[in-house]
Amino acid sequence: MPSGVRDIQLLELKDTISQLNNTISTQNELIRSLQKMLQERDAKDSEKDQLIANLQAQLDYLKTRLFGSTSEIRHEQLPGQLDLFHLQTEDEPEPVPLEVEYIEVKAHKKARKSKAAYDEVFADLPTENVYVDTLTEEQKTCDVCGTMMIPIGHELIRTELRYTEPKLERIDYYATTYECPQCKETEDPRFIKDEGTPALIPGSYASSGLAAHVMYYKYVMSMPLYRQEKDFEHLGVKISRTTMASWTIYCAENYFLPMYEYLHRKLLKRRYLMADETPIQVLKEEGRRPQSKSYVWLVRTGDNGGIPIL
Repeated sequence: MPSGVRDIQLLELKDTISQLNNTISTQNELIRSLQKMLQERDAKDSEKDQLIANLQAQLDYLKTRLFGSTSEIRHEQLPGQLDLFHLQTEDEPEPVPLEVEYIEVKAHKKARKSKAAYDEVFADLPTENVYVDTLTEEQKTCDVCGTMMIPIGHELIRTELRYTEPKLERIDYYATTYECPQCKETEDPRFIKDEGTPALIPGSYASSGLAAHVMYYKYVMSMPLYRQEKDFEHLGVKISRTTMASWTIYCAENYFLPMYEYLHRKLLKRRYLMADETPIQVLKEEGRRPQSKSYVWLVRTGDNGGIPIL
């Protein structure tokens, strides 16, 4: 074999041996790191076992305190503890058992609360008296002499509550025109028209009671306008939620504004106030984009003993 080929083989063999040495070194380092990890895990496992044992001992002790006998006398002896309760000498007398005295305790009788009478429960309701008349003429005739009997008194026999379903009524107002009878035949007849009080909302059929009903059920009874719209349909008329919202806004701006401003002035005189804000999106707001964030502010008085104002 030529010397050149042999030299090449030797170089390749040296390279292979060098690569094998590097691989062996890397594997040895990996083995050492794995051994170190195993040792650390074993140490942690040992600490965990010790911790579990301590917790188990505490749990057993607490179970004994919670579910065991409440007496301080223990029948078993703890390791290494002296028995202090059996060191009695022969000169000490035996304890004399005490006689148990039984005391009879009379049963407690709870006084039953008297039932409230109808006059107390229904004191704020209007009362209608109905005098029953269900007997026939034959039953009202005396069975001895045949004379017709006459009423001589009344006695309350029962009480009931009657529910009247809400209803809507149409009321048409007619203006009355007056004329002067003396000026009737003259060239300048005199007339006057009585148009009554103006409507609650100009051009609207809403009465004060209907508008108050809508706002009361919306803000006090938490009934949305769309549900009120369904209720009015059951009563025979369709009132849209948009119409009810317009009523609410008009009454707030034209009738509640003086009261609002008065309460606002009273509110600002208090020393402490509380406030809360709620983000809300307002459409078609002048000078602002619909995506702009607006806020509804609620301000009320603090707890300082005065009359609360919201």
